Amino acid sequence: MPMPSKGARLFLRERAGREATWVIKDTGGIEQSTGTGDRGEAEIQLAAYITKKNRRSGPAGPSEMTCAEVLSIYGEEHAPTVADPVRIGCAIDALLPFWGDVAVSDVKGATCRRYATTRKVTRSRKRVGLPPLVHPAAPATIRREMNVLGAALAYCVREGYLTSSPPVTMPPPPETNQRALTRNEVAALMRSAHRLGHKHLMHFIVISVYTGTRKSAALQIRLSGPWTGGGWFDLDAGILYRKGSDERSTKKRRTPTSIPRQLLAHARRWAQQGDTWAVQWRGARIADTNTGWDKVVEGAGLTWRPTPHTLKHTAITWAMQGGASIPDVSAFFSTSVETIERVYWHLSPHFQKGAVSAIERGGR
Repeated sequence: MPMPSKGARLFLRERAGREATWVIKDTGGIEQSTGTGDRGEAEIQLAAYITKKNRRSGPAGPSEMTCAEVLSIYGEEHAPTVADPVRIGCAIDALLPFWGDVAVSDVKGATCRRYATTRKVTRSRKRVGLPPLVHPAAPATIRREMNVLGAALAYCVREGYLTSSPPVTMPPPPETNQRALTRNEVAALMRSAHRLGHKHLMHFIVISVYTGTRKSAALQIRLSGPWTGGGWFDLDAGILYRKGSDERSTKKRRTPTSIPRQLLAHARRWAQQGDTWAVQWRGARIADTNTGWDKVVEGAGLTWRPTPHTLKHTAITWAMQGGASIPDVSAFFSTSVETIERVYWHLSPHFQKGAVSAIERGGR
């Protein structure tokens, strides 16, 4: 009698003179290395292997496929082709605990609303010596995650994995946070960063306030000379190129912009000091501002908690309050005319000025 199949499993491969590595063994003599000696990481790869192995070759009905399978296909096949696959990966990680075992046929309005009300976010506060803070996810966060679920379902239908998929019910768009920093508050952030020795965050604040460049793009700017992975300052022509030649174009436009004279003077001084990157720590480009931002905000003594994105909002607000036109603001900040009109136009001294003048003349 033949031995029963053991199925896919992990096996620790030990060889003399080499580190032990977990491999996936399966029926039929299949053996696939995980490339790691860590059991936890190997189990993640085993789970992905089993999911892919059990994937149907033909299209399945909505009741025959789970959301975990849909998200797995989308993450493996589509995410690597986009400009920011990490964003999709983070959304999938957030979706799986709730949606993983849910059949596609059960994606309904009630289920979507339940996800929105139960989704929690845990924010670590070790840097400031406080316990983690758990709070409901922001509506914008939930919308981004649900967008990924909807896109994954549509992808599986388009690629022939699913015969059909139900619509994803989205939460209503959140109200835009209209609060911008005052000039005194920006100065307080700069003083706090200086006291803490966070020169890189001082540079980040200056770049963001003068150009409204998004955080991810600001952290990739070189001080001189183009490079393929991000933007760079042309200190001779006074132009900031926000996008590298090898970077993918996305909906988040990163068009070139003129550098205000104050920022140009700062950038030239940083370059003269030998800095390579506009925002750097100990000579190296940093990946994120999270390490010091909370401390800087706390040290500034503000009565509210701005985020790095608040700096872009502040820059656009100041430009509109200064009387800039909608086309100029849209082009300078790489933000759509629709967004400028909807969110910022009322801040301009020219807002509805013609209508007000006509009414004040009383028809004369």
